[in-house]
Amino acid sequence: MYLKKNDTLIASLNENKQMPLASTCKIMVAVEFAKQAAFHVFDPNSKVALKDLDKYYLPLTDGNAHPQWIKYEKDQGNIKNDSVSLLNVARGMIMFSSNANTEYLMDILGLDNINGNYRQMGIKNFTPLYYFVSAIMLYQNPKKIKEEKILKAIKGMSQKDYIKASDLIHQQLKNNPAYKNSFHIADLTTNLQKEWSDRLPASTTESYSRIAEIINDRQIYNAETYAILSRVLETLMENKNNQQWLDHAGMKGGSTMFVLTKTLYATLKSGDKIELSYFFNNLQNNEATTLSKSANAFDLAILSDPAFVKRLSDLIGLSD
Repeated sequence: MYLKKNDTLIASLNENKQMPLASTCKIMVAVEFAKQAAFHVFDPNSKVALKDLDKYYLPLTDGNAHPQWIKYEKDQGNIKNDSVSLLNVARGMIMFSSNANTEYLMDILGLDNINGNYRQMGIKNFTPLYYFVSAIMLYQNPKKIKEEKILKAIKGMSQKDYIKASDLIHQQLKNNPAYKNSFHIADLTTNLQKEWSDRLPASTTESYSRIAEIINDRQIYNAETYAILSRVLETLMENKNNQQWLDHAGMKGGSTMFVLTKTLYATLKSGDKIELSYFFNNLQNNEATTLSKSANAFDLAILSDPAFVKRLSDLIGLSD
């Protein structure tokens, strides 16, 4: 955990330990999207065919996020001729955590460009983003090989080779829509899912709180970039109740069977600024369930209850 308020460190615990980010890493995709849109590399209102997004959708691997996002866009009247705007694709990546949208955006934005933002922000403690959705297909087992053999083969791969293999799968998904039909969710045993989860892009709570601070303080990038980024990351500000007490705020969380992560930031009407990251890994099912149910109340208390923040500070304190 890493919590700052008004540039003062309030609580920190294992803040320099690299941990799998899960979907929290999508913040970096959103940043690059906003930058390129602001510099007119593409028009954020240009249309994307749903079939081009569907290439990267692996059923039952995202908690039904992608179908729920499509239903939402249909209900909003945002889908015309089976197409949707790039801006709404990016919003769906954050609001619903659509993995298919993420994979598509990574492709058009460029992984090198996305990862370059870490360096621009001065972040050093991270592993680069790659096509981690495609990587799921490394774990398929159509020939019913013993799980131990698959795990041994994948564990024996360097991260460089693992990323290269994921890139090759991404290209197959992109260019051959029928390729994903070979994927079967039943192949993903708990042990295989754990290996996939452990190899996700990783970073630290201190690093992601610093990223949150840059976004919260509107540092580094120009006004148009932040304006677009707010459309993508700060959808909670579309709630009128939140507008009563927040100037701006955004967040992104992520989870696997074993991981729960979140980074959030807010500038309150009072002028107070808060940045928070908390990452969990190696969770048991009951732990993951309890934490998920408690997360929203915890986040709200951090933003709105100084007494709770004081209790947290007293409980956790600062790392030695």
